[in-house]
Amino acid sequence: MILDQRGERRFRAYSTKHLDELLQRAGLGDEERLRIRAVATVLPFRTNSYVVEELIDWSRVPSDPIYRLVFPQSDMLPESDVIRLATLLRDGAAPAELRTAVHEVRMRLNPQPAGQLDLNLPYLDSQPMPGMQHKYPETLLYFPRQGQTCHAYCTYCFRWAQFVDEPELKMASGDVENLVAYLRAHPEVTSVLLTGGDPMIMSGSVLARYIEPLLALDQLESIRIGTKSLAYWPQRFLTDPDADETLRLFERVVKSGKNLAFMAHFSHPREMETDLVERAVAALLGTGAVIRTQAPLIRTINDHPDTWSNMWRHQVRLGMVPYYMFVERDTGPQDYFAVPLARAYEIFQRAYSGVSGLCRTVRGPSMSATPGKVCVDGVAEIAGQRVFVLHLIQARDPELVGRPFFARFDPQATWLTDLRPAFADRFPFDPAAPARRISA
Repeated sequence: MILDQRGERRFRAYSTKHLDELLQRAGLGDEERLRIRAVATVLPFRTNSYVVEELIDWSRVPSDPIYRLVFPQSDMLPESDVIRLATLLRDGAAPAELRTAVHEVRMRLNPQPAGQLDLNLPYLDSQPMPGMQHKYPETLLYFPRQGQTCHAYCTYCFRWAQFVDEPELKMASGDVENLVAYLRAHPEVTSVLLTGGDPMIMSGSVLARYIEPLLALDQLESIRIGTKSLAYWPQRFLTDPDADETLRLFERVVKSGKNLAFMAHFSHPREMETDLVERAVAALLGTGAVIRTQAPLIRTINDHPDTWSNMWRHQVRLGMVPYYMFVERDTGPQDYFAVPLARAYEIFQRAYSGVSGLCRTVRGPSMSATPGKVCVDGVAEIAGQRVFVLHLIQARDPELVGRPFFARFDPQATWLTDLRPAFADRFPFDPAAPARRISA
């Protein structure tokens, strides 16, 4: 254990070089550890001492949900790929040969879903704005360069491509002046979401360099921070050397008249059971910030109604606002984690029906797909046909927001592209017209 001068535990990260040692702690044999290391050549691995010592029940490994949340599993990729990569590792293959094999696997995993690198890329004066995404008129996503890692990586993460050695897949910007210039050219943008990675990996002073210039923009109503830090390193708001500096920054945001929203990712109730989380949540709420919670529905980790209802109730007790249940996105090891949409709706409905109205701020199950956030509202029989009832919570085309539409029921469907229209020859957003570039 590493302690600071005040006797508090310091942050210690574990990466792939520590993976085999940690897997031995799990009691896994040589062959299983080799297969997991093979998966970890493709998908990123990172965790930390808090997750390892405080959240994982090692007596329950490999079934422990937090272990499965952060540690690669040997069957997470197609068997042929696992065998090929494990053989290269066992045989001590040349680094170039291994890199080539890894790259081939990654490119088959749809590393940038829903048009992130092309359809969502904004332009200013005909110049692309790297490190930004502008999919919905009122919301701009910004990827601060120093925030493109996390305290720990989730095995299901749809932004896994941000964390691997494939530079052409990454999104990041350190140009705050360009961000401000783009916002001034687009007064329809009322909300900026700092995302990553995790912006809370940045120090308070670096975070301030990105946030403070936004406070002078009257058009902005809210600043959002997408973060998993409350679950994976709550000390960020309590005992880190710059914790107080960071909290004072958040107070300045609220004092400026902006809504400061933490989009906090909690995937399992276990992540909220430590005293540190309760104290960190209280510290954040004390600045005037709002904490909204979200997570995807993940097979083998949180695919039970009681898990979600317990999680939502606990979040409300701590003063947080349940916001989204997402559907696992069509990238990375989707086949390993995906829950069929019919089952996803059943889990959501049963969880939703078992909580009070204060928890029913949550929306879902929602697919963040190319046309927008598609919500599964239910399964119904209409005119003798069994169908999914859906609507767009948010859309590339604002005219489609809230408009119900129908898809043929398919018990195996896990994503929007698996569905076929019902009572029509196309969905409201099809055929997809060429994306309009948003430019000044």
